[in-house]
Amino acid sequence: MTVYAAPIDEMRFVMTALAGLDEVAALPGYEDATPDLVDAILEEAGKLGAEVLAPLNHPGDIAGCVYENGVVRTPEGFKDAYRQFIEGGWQGMPFDPDYGGMGLPWLVATAVSEIWHSSNMAFSLCPMLTGGAVELLSTHGSDELKAIYLGKLISGEWSGTMNLTEPQAGSDLSRVRSKAVRDGDAYRISGQKVFITHGEHDMSDNIVHMVLARTPDAPEGIKGISLFVAPKFLPTADGVPGERNDLRCVSIEHKLGINASPTAVMAFGDGDGAIGYLVGEENRGIEYMFTMMNNARLAVGLEGIGVAERAYQQARAFAQERVQGRDAASGKKEPVTIIHHPDVRRMLLAMKAKTEAARAIAYFTAAQLDRSKHEVDADRRAEAQALVDLLTPVVKAWSTDIGIEVANTNIQVHGGMGYIEETGAAQHLRDARIAAIYEGTNGIQALDLVGRKVGREKGETVSHLIAAMRAFAGSDASESPDDDAERAVAALEPAIDALEQATQWIADTYGEDPSGVAAGAVAYLDLLGTVAGGWLLARGARAAVRMRSNGGGDSDFLEGKLLTARFFADQILPQAALLAARVTSGADAVLRVDQRHF
Repeated sequence: MTVYAAPIDEMRFVMTALAGLDEVAALPGYEDATPDLVDAILEEAGKLGAEVLAPLNHPGDIAGCVYENGVVRTPEGFKDAYRQFIEGGWQGMPFDPDYGGMGLPWLVATAVSEIWHSSNMAFSLCPMLTGGAVELLSTHGSDELKAIYLGKLISGEWSGTMNLTEPQAGSDLSRVRSKAVRDGDAYRISGQKVFITHGEHDMSDNIVHMVLARTPDAPEGIKGISLFVAPKFLPTADGVPGERNDLRCVSIEHKLGINASPTAVMAFGDGDGAIGYLVGEENRGIEYMFTMMNNARLAVGLEGIGVAERAYQQARAFAQERVQGRDAASGKKEPVTIIHHPDVRRMLLAMKAKTEAARAIAYFTAAQLDRSKHEVDADRRAEAQALVDLLTPVVKAWSTDIGIEVANTNIQVHGGMGYIEETGAAQHLRDARIAAIYEGTNGIQALDLVGRKVGREKGETVSHLIAAMRAFAGSDASESPDDDAERAVAALEPAIDALEQATQWIADTYGEDPSGVAAGAVAYLDLLGTVAGGWLLARGARAAVRMRSNGGGDSDFLEGKLLTARFFADQILPQAALLAARVTSGADAVLRVDQRHF
Protein backbone atom coordinates (compact mmCIF):
# COMPACT_ATOMS: atom_id res chain seq x y z
CA MET A 1 0.00 0.00 0.00
CA THR A 2 1.44 3.36 -1.08
CA VAL A 3 2.42 5.72 1.73
CA TYR A 4 0.61 9.08 1.65
CA ALA A 5 2.55 12.31 2.16
CA ALA A 6 0.81 15.66 2.23
CA PRO A 7 2.03 17.78 -0.73
CA ILE A 8 3.02 20.63 1.56
CA ASP A 9 5.33 22.39 -0.89
CA GLU A 10 2.53 22.45 -3.45
CA MET A 11 -0.03 23.62 -0.90
CA ARG A 12 2.24 26.40 0.30
CA PHE A 13 2.93 27.49 -3.28
CA VAL A 14 -0.76 27.67 -4.20
CA MET A 15 -1.69 29.46 -0.99
CA THR A 16 0.95 32.13 -1.40
CA ALA A 17 1.43 32.55 -5.16
CA LEU A 18 -2.17 32.07 -6.33
CA ALA A 19 -4.59 32.53 -3.43
CA GLY A 20 -2.81 35.48 -1.82
CA LEU A 21 -2.20 34.22 1.71
CA ASP A 22 -0.27 37.40 2.58
CA GLU A 23 -3.25 39.57 1.65
CA VAL A 24 -5.66 37.29 3.50
CA ALA A 25 -3.49 37.35 6.62
CA ALA A 26 -3.53 41.15 6.49
CA LEU A 27 -7.33 41.23 6.82
CA PRO A 28 -8.73 42.26 10.22
CA GLY A 29 -8.94 39.27 12.52
CA TYR A 30 -6.43 37.14 10.64
CA GLU A 31 -3.24 38.74 11.91
CA ASP A 32 -2.15 35.52 13.65
CA ALA A 33 -1.91 33.63 10.36
CA THR A 34 1.83 34.21 9.98
CA PRO A 35 3.88 32.16 7.51
CA ASP A 36 5.61 30.33 10.36
CA LEU A 37 2.32 29.39 11.99
CA VAL A 38 0.80 28.23 8.70
CA ASP A 39 3.88 26.12 7.95
CA ALA A 40 3.71 24.54 11.40
CA ILE A 41 0.01 23.78 10.97
CA LEU A 42 0.56 22.13 7.59
CA GLU A 43 3.43 20.05 8.95
CA GLU A 44 1.45 18.83 11.96
CA ALA A 45 -1.64 18.11 9.87
CA GLY A 46 0.55 16.23 7.43
CA LYS A 47 1.87 14.05 10.25
CA LEU A 48 -1.60 13.22 11.55
CA GLY A 49 -2.79 12.44 8.04
CA ALA A 50 0.20 10.28 7.11
CA GLU A 51 0.80 8.52 10.42
CA VAL A 52 -2.69 8.11 11.86
CA LEU A 53 -5.43 8.49 9.26
CA ALA A 54 -3.85 7.10 6.08
CA PRO A 55 -2.91 3.72 7.61
CA LEU A 56 -6.60 3.24 8.55
CA ASN A 57 -7.90 3.99 5.06
CA HIS A 58 -7.61 0.56 3.41
CA PRO A 59 -8.33 -1.56 6.54
CA GLY A 60 -11.37 0.61 7.21
CA ASP A 61 -12.63 0.01 3.69
CA ILE A 62 -12.31 -3.75 4.16
CA ALA A 63 -13.87 -3.88 7.63
CA GLY A 64 -16.60 -1.30 7.07
CA CYS A 65 -19.00 -0.21 9.78
CA VAL A 66 -21.09 -2.62 11.84
CA TYR A 67 -24.76 -2.00 12.64
CA GLU A 68 -26.42 -3.89 15.46
CA ASN A 69 -29.65 -3.00 17.30
CA GLY A 70 -29.43 0.67 16.46
CA VAL A 71 -25.75 0.94 17.38
CA VAL A 72 -23.05 1.65 14.78
CA ARG A 73 -19.42 0.74 15.38
CA THR A 74 -16.79 2.29 13.13
CA PRO A 75 -13.75 0.21 12.07
CA GLU A 76 -10.95 -0.50 14.51
CA GLY A 77 -8.74 2.52 15.08
CA PHE A 78 -11.23 5.16 13.96
CA LYS A 79 -12.44 6.07 17.44
CA ASP A 80 -8.89 6.58 18.68
CA ALA A 81 -7.97 8.55 15.56
CA TYR A 82 -10.94 10.83 16.17
CA ARG A 83 -9.80 11.34 19.76
CA GLN A 84 -6.40 12.46 18.49
CA PHE A 85 -8.12 14.69 15.93
CA ILE A 86 -10.17 16.58 18.51
CA GLU A 87 -7.30 16.74 21.01
CA GLY A 88 -5.32 18.57 18.34
CA GLY A 89 -8.09 21.16 18.01
CA TRP A 90 -8.39 20.54 14.28
CA GLN A 91 -12.16 20.86 14.13
CA GLY A 92 -12.13 24.49 15.22
CA MET A 93 -9.58 25.99 12.84
CA PRO A 94 -11.71 28.61 11.03
CA PHE A 95 -14.27 29.22 13.76
CA ASP A 96 -14.96 31.86 16.40
CA PRO A 97 -12.39 31.94 19.25
CA ASP A 98 -15.18 33.04 21.59
CA TYR A 99 -16.50 29.47 21.31
CA GLY A 100 -13.13 27.74 21.35
CA GLY A 101 -12.14 28.05 17.70
CA MET A 102 -8.78 29.18 16.33
CA GLY A 103 -10.15 31.96 14.13
CA LEU A 104 -7.80 31.09 11.27
CA PRO A 105 -8.53 31.86 7.60
CA TRP A 106 -10.69 29.50 5.57
CA LEU A 107 -7.77 29.34 3.15
CA VAL A 108 -5.63 27.63 5.78
CA ALA A 109 -8.48 25.39 6.92
CA THR A 110 -9.09 24.41 3.30
CA ALA A 111 -5.52 23.21 2.82
CA VAL A 112 -5.66 21.24 6.06
CA SER A 113 -9.02 19.71 5.12
CA GLU A 114 -7.51 18.46 1.88
CA ILE A 115 -5.07 16.43 3.97
CA TRP A 116 -7.93 14.73 5.83
CA HIS A 117 -9.73 13.90 2.59
CA SER A 118 -6.57 12.53 0.98
CA SER A 119 -5.49 10.45 3.91
CA ASN A 120 -8.89 8.98 4.75
CA MET A 121 -11.98 10.24 2.96
CA ALA A 122 -14.37 8.09 4.99
CA PHE A 123 -13.03 9.49 8.27
CA SER A 124 -13.03 13.08 7.00
CA LEU A 125 -16.76 13.09 6.34
CA CYS A 126 -17.56 13.34 10.05
CA PRO A 127 -15.59 16.54 10.79
CA MET A 128 -16.61 17.92 7.38
CA LEU A 129 -20.31 17.89 8.26
CA THR A 130 -19.62 19.06 11.80
CA GLY A 131 -17.94 22.12 10.31
CA GLY A 132 -21.00 22.79 8.19
CA ALA A 133 -23.23 22.57 11.26
CA VAL A 134 -20.98 25.04 13.05
CA GLU A 135 -21.20 27.55 10.22
CA LEU A 136 -24.98 27.14 10.05
CA LEU A 137 -25.51 27.78 13.76
CA SER A 138 -22.92 30.56 13.79
CA THR A 139 -24.84 32.35 11.03
CA HIS A 140 -28.47 31.60 11.88
CA GLY A 141 -28.66 30.16 15.41
CA SER A 142 -30.02 32.02 18.40
CA ASP A 143 -27.73 33.04 21.23
CA GLU A 144 -29.19 30.20 23.29
CA LEU A 145 -28.49 27.56 20.62
CA LYS A 146 -24.98 28.92 20.15
CA ALA A 147 -24.31 28.77 23.88
CA ILE A 148 -25.45 25.14 24.09
CA TYR A 149 -23.98 23.67 20.91
CA LEU A 150 -21.22 25.74 19.32
CA GLY A 151 -18.48 25.07 21.84
CA LYS A 152 -19.04 21.31 21.76
CA LEU A 153 -19.22 21.19 17.97
CA ILE A 154 -16.18 23.42 17.48
CA SER A 155 -14.16 21.24 19.82
CA GLY A 156 -15.35 18.12 18.00
CA GLU A 157 -16.61 16.54 21.23
CA TRP A 158 -20.01 16.50 19.53
CA SER A 159 -20.43 15.91 15.80
CA GLY A 160 -23.01 17.31 13.39
CA THR A 161 -25.11 15.93 10.56
CA MET A 162 -27.34 17.18 7.74
CA ASN A 163 -30.80 15.58 7.53
CA LEU A 164 -32.38 16.64 4.25
CA THR A 165 -33.26 13.71 2.02
CA GLU A 166 -36.28 11.44 2.43
CA PRO A 167 -37.16 8.26 0.52
CA GLN A 168 -39.74 9.99 -1.70
CA ALA A 169 -37.84 13.27 -2.10
CA GLY A 170 -34.28 12.69 -3.26
CA SER A 171 -32.84 16.02 -4.40
CA ASP A 172 -36.33 17.54 -4.65
CA LEU A 173 -36.58 18.99 -1.15
CA SER A 174 -40.00 20.49 -1.91
CA ARG A 175 -41.31 16.95 -1.28
CA VAL A 176 -40.00 16.72 2.28
CA ARG A 177 -42.76 15.36 4.54
CA SER A 178 -41.19 15.10 8.01
CA LYS A 179 -43.37 16.89 10.56
CA ALA A 180 -42.57 19.23 13.44
CA VAL A 181 -45.30 20.08 15.96
CA ARG A 182 -44.73 22.78 18.57
CA ASP A 183 -44.45 21.58 22.16
CA GLY A 184 -43.70 24.53 24.43
CA ASP A 185 -40.32 26.01 23.56
CA ALA A 186 -39.44 23.00 21.40
CA TYR A 187 -40.99 20.94 18.61
CA ARG A 188 -41.77 17.23 18.27
CA ILE A 189 -40.31 15.87 15.04
CA SER A 190 -41.45 12.72 13.24
CA GLY A 191 -40.39 11.25 9.92
CA GLN A 192 -37.64 9.34 8.19
CA LYS A 193 -34.42 10.62 6.65
CA VAL A 194 -32.10 8.68 4.35
CA PHE A 195 -28.46 8.95 3.27
CA ILE A 196 -27.45 10.60 6.53
CA THR A 197 -23.66 10.58 6.66
CA HIS A 198 -22.42 9.69 10.16
CA GLY A 199 -26.02 9.81 11.36
CA GLU A 200 -24.98 7.26 13.98
CA HIS A 201 -21.48 6.31 15.08
CA ASP A 202 -19.30 5.72 18.12
CA MET A 203 -16.65 8.44 17.76
CA SER A 204 -18.21 11.51 19.39
CA ASP A 205 -20.08 11.91 22.68
CA ASN A 206 -23.18 13.33 21.03
CA ILE A 207 -24.54 13.73 17.49
CA VAL A 208 -26.34 16.97 16.66
CA HIS A 209 -28.74 16.58 13.74
CA MET A 210 -29.76 19.50 11.54
CA VAL A 211 -33.22 18.44 10.36
CA LEU A 212 -35.62 19.81 7.74
CA ALA A 213 -39.30 19.36 8.59
CA ARG A 214 -42.73 20.98 8.12
CA THR A 215 -44.86 22.60 10.78
CA PRO A 216 -48.63 21.84 10.65
CA ASP A 217 -49.70 25.08 8.96
CA ALA A 218 -46.72 25.41 6.63
CA PRO A 219 -47.36 26.11 2.95
CA GLU A 220 -46.67 23.39 0.42
CA GLY A 221 -43.43 23.24 -1.47
CA ILE A 222 -39.98 24.53 -0.73
CA LYS A 223 -41.23 27.62 1.13
CA GLY A 224 -42.91 25.57 3.85
CA ILE A 225 -39.82 23.90 5.28
CA SER A 226 -38.28 24.78 8.64
CA LEU A 227 -34.93 23.84 10.17
CA PHE A 228 -34.43 22.23 13.57
CA VAL A 229 -31.61 21.11 15.84
CA ALA A 230 -32.29 17.62 17.18
CA PRO A 231 -29.50 16.10 19.30
CA LYS A 232 -29.08 12.38 19.88
CA PHE A 233 -28.82 13.10 23.61
CA LEU A 234 -30.61 16.13 25.07
CA PRO A 235 -28.06 18.37 26.81
CA THR A 236 -28.47 18.84 30.55
CA ALA A 237 -28.24 22.19 32.30
CA ASP A 238 -24.53 21.45 32.75
CA GLY A 239 -24.08 21.04 28.98
CA VAL A 240 -23.41 17.30 28.99
CA PRO A 241 -25.35 14.61 27.12
CA GLY A 242 -28.43 13.62 29.08
CA GLU A 243 -31.66 11.83 28.16
CA ARG A 244 -31.77 9.94 24.85
CA ASN A 245 -33.89 11.73 22.25
CA ASP A 246 -36.63 9.94 20.30
CA LEU A 247 -34.53 9.32 17.22
CA ARG A 248 -32.64 6.26 16.08
CA CYS A 249 -30.66 4.73 13.29
CA VAL A 250 -32.80 2.09 11.54
CA SER A 251 -30.01 0.75 9.31
CA ILE A 252 -26.86 1.72 7.45
CA GLU A 253 -26.40 1.45 3.71
CA HIS A 254 -24.17 -1.06 1.92
CA LYS A 255 -22.27 1.09 -0.55
CA LEU A 256 -19.85 1.11 -3.45
CA GLY A 257 -17.26 3.01 -1.43
CA ILE A 258 -16.56 5.07 1.70
CA ASN A 259 -17.38 1.89 3.61
CA ALA A 260 -15.86 3.18 6.84
CA SER A 261 -18.30 6.12 6.84
CA PRO A 262 -21.74 5.04 8.10
CA THR A 263 -24.57 6.23 5.87
CA ALA A 264 -27.65 5.99 8.07
CA VAL A 265 -31.39 5.69 7.66
CA MET A 266 -32.73 7.78 10.55
CA ALA A 267 -36.17 7.49 12.15
CA PHE A 268 -37.45 10.48 14.12
CA GLY A 269 -40.38 10.19 16.50
CA ASP A 270 -41.20 6.52 16.84
CA GLY A 271 -42.57 7.44 20.29
CA ASP A 272 -43.71 10.90 21.34
CA GLY A 273 -41.57 12.68 18.79
CA ALA A 274 -37.95 13.72 18.71
CA ILE A 275 -37.36 17.00 20.49
CA GLY A 276 -36.01 19.64 18.14
CA TYR A 277 -35.29 23.33 18.47
CA LEU A 278 -36.18 25.79 15.74
CA VAL A 279 -33.35 27.60 13.99
CA GLY A 280 -34.39 31.13 13.08
CA GLU A 281 -37.96 31.49 11.85
CA GLU A 282 -40.43 28.92 10.61
CA ASN A 283 -40.59 28.27 6.85
CA ARG A 284 -37.07 29.59 6.20
CA GLY A 285 -35.30 26.27 6.62
CA ILE A 286 -34.03 25.94 3.06
CA GLU A 287 -32.56 29.44 3.20
CA TYR A 288 -30.70 28.57 6.40
CA MET A 289 -29.69 25.12 5.26
CA PHE A 290 -28.01 26.57 2.18
CA THR A 291 -25.33 27.95 4.51
CA MET A 292 -24.47 24.39 5.51
CA MET A 293 -24.98 23.04 1.99
CA ASN A 294 -22.63 25.55 0.39
CA ASN A 295 -20.03 24.83 3.05
CA ALA A 296 -20.44 21.14 2.28
CA ARG A 297 -20.22 21.70 -1.47
CA LEU A 298 -16.84 23.38 -1.14
CA ALA A 299 -15.75 20.58 1.19
CA VAL A 300 -16.93 17.88 -1.23
CA GLY A 301 -14.88 19.54 -3.97
CA LEU A 302 -11.90 19.08 -1.67
CA GLU A 303 -12.78 15.40 -1.42
CA GLY A 304 -12.32 15.13 -5.16
CA ILE A 305 -8.99 16.92 -4.94
CA GLY A 306 -7.88 14.85 -1.95
CA VAL A 307 -8.64 11.51 -3.60
CA ALA A 308 -7.04 12.71 -6.84
CA GLU A 309 -3.85 13.61 -4.97
CA ARG A 310 -3.78 10.24 -3.21
CA ALA A 311 -4.39 8.36 -6.48
CA TYR A 312 -1.73 10.40 -8.27
CA GLN A 313 0.83 9.66 -5.57
CA GLN A 314 0.03 5.96 -5.84
CA ALA A 315 0.29 5.94 -9.63
CA ARG A 316 3.56 7.89 -9.55
CA ALA A 317 5.09 5.48 -7.05
CA PHE A 318 4.00 2.44 -9.03
CA ALA A 319 5.30 3.89 -12.31
CA GLN A 320 8.68 4.54 -10.70
CA GLU A 321 8.92 0.96 -9.43
CA ARG A 322 7.21 -1.26 -11.99
CA VAL A 323 9.70 -2.68 -14.52
CA GLN A 324 8.15 -3.60 -17.84
CA GLY A 325 9.01 -3.05 -21.50
CA ARG A 326 11.91 -1.39 -23.25
CA ASP A 327 12.69 2.29 -23.51
CA ALA A 328 11.83 3.25 -27.11
CA ALA A 329 14.01 6.36 -26.93
CA SER A 330 17.25 4.61 -25.92
CA GLY A 331 16.87 1.46 -27.99
CA LYS A 332 18.40 -0.61 -25.18
CA LYS A 333 17.16 -4.15 -24.65
CA GLU A 334 17.02 -3.98 -20.87
CA PRO A 335 13.51 -3.47 -19.41
CA VAL A 336 12.83 -0.15 -17.71
CA THR A 337 10.38 1.21 -15.18
CA ILE A 338 7.14 2.16 -16.89
CA ILE A 339 7.57 5.85 -16.11
CA HIS A 340 9.99 5.87 -19.08
CA HIS A 341 7.12 5.14 -21.49
CA PRO A 342 5.59 8.26 -23.09
CA ASP A 343 1.97 7.20 -22.60
CA VAL A 344 2.51 6.57 -18.90
CA ARG A 345 4.11 10.00 -18.58
CA ARG A 346 1.10 11.47 -20.39
CA MET A 347 -1.28 9.82 -17.93
CA LEU A 348 0.74 10.97 -14.92
CA LEU A 349 0.97 14.52 -16.26
CA ALA A 350 -2.77 14.61 -16.87
CA MET A 351 -3.38 13.41 -13.32
CA LYS A 352 -0.95 15.97 -11.89
CA ALA A 353 -2.11 18.91 -14.01
CA LYS A 354 -5.83 18.43 -13.38
CA THR A 355 -5.34 17.86 -9.66
CA GLU A 356 -3.23 21.01 -9.34
CA ALA A 357 -5.71 23.06 -11.38
CA ALA A 358 -8.60 21.93 -9.19
CA ARG A 359 -6.61 22.67 -6.05
CA ALA A 360 -5.80 26.15 -7.32
CA ILE A 361 -9.47 26.95 -7.95
CA ALA A 362 -10.51 25.61 -4.53
CA TYR A 363 -7.85 27.58 -2.66
CA PHE A 364 -8.57 30.71 -4.71
CA THR A 365 -12.26 30.37 -3.77
CA ALA A 366 -11.39 29.85 -0.09
CA ALA A 367 -9.40 33.09 -0.14
CA GLN A 368 -12.41 34.89 -1.63
CA LEU A 369 -14.52 33.44 1.19
CA ASP A 370 -12.12 35.00 3.69
CA ARG A 371 -12.35 38.33 1.90
CA SER A 372 -16.15 38.15 1.85
CA LYS A 373 -16.12 37.90 5.64
CA HIS A 374 -13.23 40.17 6.63
CA GLU A 375 -12.69 42.91 4.04
CA VAL A 376 -13.30 46.32 5.59
CA ASP A 377 -14.91 47.79 2.48
CA ALA A 378 -18.48 46.58 1.89
CA ASP A 379 -18.15 46.64 -1.90
CA ARG A 380 -15.07 44.43 -1.74
CA ARG A 381 -16.89 42.01 0.54
CA ALA A 382 -19.75 41.85 -1.93
CA GLU A 383 -17.43 41.30 -4.89
CA ALA A 384 -15.66 38.49 -3.07
CA GLN A 385 -18.96 36.87 -2.10
CA ALA A 386 -20.12 37.00 -5.72
CA LEU A 387 -16.98 35.11 -6.74
CA VAL A 388 -17.57 32.52 -4.02
CA ASP A 389 -21.14 32.04 -5.22
CA LEU A 390 -19.98 31.70 -8.83
CA LEU A 391 -17.16 29.26 -8.15
CA THR A 392 -18.79 27.06 -5.49
CA PRO A 393 -20.54 24.82 -8.07
CA VAL A 394 -17.29 24.67 -10.07
CA VAL A 395 -15.26 23.61 -7.04
CA LYS A 396 -17.85 20.99 -6.15
CA ALA A 397 -18.51 19.53 -9.60
CA TRP A 398 -15.33 20.07 -11.61
CA SER A 399 -13.11 18.88 -8.77
CA THR A 400 -15.15 15.77 -8.07
CA ASP A 401 -15.26 14.85 -11.76
CA ILE A 402 -11.48 15.19 -11.76
CA GLY A 403 -11.26 13.03 -8.64
CA ILE A 404 -13.11 10.25 -10.45
CA GLU A 405 -11.04 10.67 -13.62
CA VAL A 406 -7.70 10.68 -11.81
CA ALA A 407 -8.64 7.68 -9.67
CA ASN A 408 -9.69 5.85 -12.82
CA THR A 409 -6.41 6.70 -14.55
CA ASN A 410 -4.56 5.41 -11.50
CA ILE A 411 -6.04 1.98 -12.17
CA GLN A 412 -4.94 2.25 -15.80
CA VAL A 413 -1.37 3.10 -14.81
CA HIS A 414 -1.34 0.02 -12.58
CA GLY A 415 -2.63 -2.18 -15.38
CA GLY A 416 -3.96 -5.51 -14.15
CA MET A 417 -2.71 -4.81 -10.65
CA GLY A 418 -4.99 -1.81 -10.47
CA TYR A 419 -7.99 -4.08 -10.84
CA ILE A 420 -6.93 -6.08 -7.79
CA GLU A 421 -8.35 -4.79 -4.51
CA GLU A 422 -5.16 -5.46 -2.56
CA THR A 423 -3.33 -2.60 -4.30
CA GLY A 424 -5.86 -0.08 -2.98
CA ALA A 425 -6.20 1.62 -6.37
CA ALA A 426 -9.79 0.47 -6.79
CA GLN A 427 -10.79 1.91 -3.42
CA HIS A 428 -9.90 5.43 -4.52
CA LEU A 429 -12.21 5.14 -7.52
CA ARG A 430 -15.00 3.62 -5.43
CA ASP A 431 -14.64 6.31 -2.77
CA ALA A 432 -14.45 9.19 -5.25
CA ARG A 433 -17.56 8.14 -7.14
CA ILE A 434 -20.02 9.35 -4.50
CA ALA A 435 -18.65 12.89 -4.47
CA ALA A 436 -20.22 13.69 -7.86
CA ILE A 437 -23.62 12.68 -6.47
CA TYR A 438 -24.13 14.01 -2.98
CA GLU A 439 -24.61 17.62 -1.84
CA GLY A 440 -26.44 18.17 -5.13
CA THR A 441 -25.41 16.09 -8.13
CA ASN A 442 -22.92 17.65 -10.51
CA GLY A 443 -25.73 18.20 -12.99
CA ILE A 444 -27.59 20.21 -10.37
CA GLN A 445 -24.43 22.23 -9.73
CA ALA A 446 -24.20 22.99 -13.44
CA LEU A 447 -27.85 24.10 -13.56
CA ASP A 448 -27.24 26.35 -10.56
CA LEU A 449 -24.22 27.85 -12.32
CA VAL A 450 -25.89 28.67 -15.63
CA GLY A 451 -29.16 29.68 -14.01
CA ARG A 452 -28.59 31.61 -10.80
CA LYS A 453 -24.95 32.56 -11.32
CA VAL A 454 -24.81 33.44 -15.02
CA GLY A 455 -28.23 33.60 -16.69
CA ARG A 456 -30.15 35.62 -14.12
CA GLU A 457 -27.40 38.18 -13.60
CA LYS A 458 -26.52 38.36 -17.29
CA GLY A 459 -23.02 37.08 -16.72
CA GLU A 460 -21.94 40.03 -14.58
CA THR A 461 -19.75 38.18 -12.07
CA VAL A 462 -18.17 35.80 -14.56
CA SER A 463 -17.44 38.78 -16.81
CA HIS A 464 -15.43 40.35 -13.97
CA LEU A 465 -13.50 37.09 -13.67
CA ILE A 466 -12.93 37.00 -17.43
CA ALA A 467 -11.61 40.57 -17.27
CA ALA A 468 -9.07 39.51 -14.62
CA MET A 469 -8.01 36.59 -16.81
CA ARG A 470 -7.58 38.87 -19.83
CA ALA A 471 -5.58 41.36 -17.83
CA PHE A 472 -3.16 38.63 -16.84
CA ALA A 473 -3.00 37.09 -20.31
CA GLY A 474 -2.16 40.49 -21.79
CA SER A 475 0.43 41.43 -19.21
CA ASP A 476 4.17 41.48 -19.83
CA ALA A 477 6.36 38.54 -18.98
CA SER A 478 8.80 38.65 -16.13
CA GLU A 479 12.30 39.99 -16.56
CA SER A 480 13.45 36.42 -17.22
CA PRO A 481 10.73 35.01 -19.50
CA ASP A 482 10.46 31.26 -19.80
CA ASP A 483 9.23 29.50 -22.95
CA ASP A 484 7.04 27.03 -21.06
CA ALA A 485 5.47 29.73 -18.90
CA GLU A 486 4.75 32.00 -21.85
CA ARG A 487 3.29 29.12 -23.84
CA ALA A 488 0.90 28.56 -20.93
CA VAL A 489 0.00 32.27 -20.94
CA ALA A 490 -0.43 32.46 -24.71
CA ALA A 491 -2.83 29.51 -24.72
CA LEU A 492 -5.19 31.46 -22.48
CA GLU A 493 -6.38 33.95 -25.10
CA PRO A 494 -8.39 31.55 -27.31
CA ALA A 495 -9.67 29.73 -24.23
CA ILE A 496 -10.88 32.99 -22.67
CA ASP A 497 -12.52 33.90 -25.99
CA ALA A 498 -14.43 30.60 -25.92
CA LEU A 499 -15.55 31.18 -22.33
CA GLU A 500 -16.67 34.73 -23.10
CA GLN A 501 -18.59 33.59 -26.17
CA ALA A 502 -20.40 30.87 -24.23
CA THR A 503 -21.11 33.24 -21.33
CA GLN A 504 -22.63 35.88 -23.62
CA TRP A 505 -24.78 33.24 -25.31
CA ILE A 506 -26.16 32.12 -21.94
CA ALA A 507 -26.79 35.72 -20.87
CA ASP A 508 -28.67 36.39 -24.13
CA THR A 509 -30.54 33.08 -24.26
CA TYR A 510 -31.48 32.17 -20.70
CA GLY A 511 -34.56 34.36 -20.44
CA GLU A 512 -36.16 33.02 -23.64
CA ASP A 513 -34.82 29.46 -23.74
CA PRO A 514 -33.81 28.17 -20.29
CA SER A 515 -34.10 24.56 -21.50
CA GLY A 516 -31.59 25.19 -24.25
CA VAL A 517 -29.19 26.66 -21.72
CA ALA A 518 -29.79 23.75 -19.35
CA ALA A 519 -28.87 21.26 -22.08
CA GLY A 520 -25.36 22.72 -22.19
CA ALA A 521 -24.99 23.42 -18.47
CA VAL A 522 -22.51 20.64 -17.71
CA ALA A 523 -20.37 21.66 -20.68
CA TYR A 524 -20.35 25.27 -19.45
CA LEU A 525 -19.27 24.27 -15.96
CA ASP A 526 -16.49 22.17 -17.47
CA LEU A 527 -15.53 25.12 -19.64
CA LEU A 528 -15.34 27.55 -16.73
CA GLY A 529 -13.34 25.09 -14.64
CA THR A 530 -10.94 24.37 -17.49
CA VAL A 531 -10.26 28.02 -18.32
CA ALA A 532 -10.01 29.11 -14.69
CA GLY A 533 -7.67 26.20 -14.02
CA GLY A 534 -5.48 27.13 -16.99
CA TRP A 535 -5.40 30.76 -15.85
CA LEU A 536 -4.27 29.86 -12.35
CA LEU A 537 -1.66 27.34 -13.56
CA ALA A 538 -0.26 29.97 -15.93
CA ARG A 539 -0.06 32.43 -13.06
CA GLY A 540 1.72 29.75 -11.10
CA ALA A 541 4.18 29.23 -13.94
CA ARG A 542 5.14 32.89 -13.98
CA ALA A 543 5.43 32.85 -10.19
CA ALA A 544 7.76 29.86 -10.48
CA VAL A 545 9.93 31.78 -12.96
CA ARG A 546 10.19 34.70 -10.54
CA MET A 547 11.07 32.40 -7.65
CA ARG A 548 13.72 30.65 -9.72
CA SER A 549 15.19 33.97 -10.84
CA ASN A 550 15.40 35.07 -7.22
CA GLY A 551 17.08 31.86 -6.19
CA GLY A 552 14.16 30.72 -4.05
CA GLY A 553 12.45 27.36 -3.90
CA ASP A 554 13.44 23.87 -4.98
CA SER A 555 14.54 23.91 -8.62
CA ASP A 556 12.95 20.56 -9.49
CA PHE A 557 9.67 21.60 -7.91
CA LEU A 558 9.63 24.89 -9.82
CA GLU A 559 10.52 23.19 -13.08
CA GLY A 560 7.65 20.81 -12.46
CA LYS A 561 5.29 23.76 -12.10
CA LEU A 562 6.38 25.08 -15.49
CA LEU A 563 6.04 21.76 -17.27
CA THR A 564 2.67 21.01 -15.67
CA ALA A 565 1.29 24.38 -16.77
CA ARG A 566 2.70 23.79 -20.27
CA PHE A 567 1.04 20.36 -20.44
CA PHE A 568 -2.31 21.83 -19.36
CA ALA A 569 -1.99 24.55 -21.98
CA ASP A 570 -1.08 22.13 -24.76
CA GLN A 571 -3.43 19.24 -24.05
CA ILE A 572 -6.32 20.44 -21.90
CA LEU A 573 -7.01 24.12 -22.62
CA PRO A 574 -7.68 23.48 -26.34
CA GLN A 575 -10.84 21.67 -25.22
CA ALA A 576 -12.33 25.09 -24.41
CA ALA A 577 -13.44 25.70 -28.00
CA LEU A 578 -15.20 22.34 -28.18
CA LEU A 579 -16.90 22.91 -24.81
CA ALA A 580 -18.11 26.33 -25.93
CA ALA A 581 -19.58 24.78 -29.07
CA ARG A 582 -21.43 22.23 -26.97
CA VAL A 583 -22.87 25.07 -24.88
CA THR A 584 -24.01 27.27 -27.75
CA SER A 585 -25.06 24.75 -30.41
CA GLY A 586 -25.39 21.35 -28.76
CA ALA A 587 -28.89 21.62 -27.37
CA ASP A 588 -30.98 20.86 -30.45
CA ALA A 589 -30.66 17.08 -30.49
CA VAL A 590 -31.03 16.91 -26.70
CA LEU A 591 -34.30 18.84 -26.75
CA ARG A 592 -35.77 17.17 -29.84
CA VAL A 593 -35.32 13.63 -28.60
CA ASP A 594 -38.38 12.08 -26.98
CA GLN A 595 -38.58 9.20 -24.54
CA ARG A 596 -39.81 6.96 -27.37
CA HIS A 597 -36.44 7.42 -29.09
CA PHE A 598 -34.48 5.72 -26.32
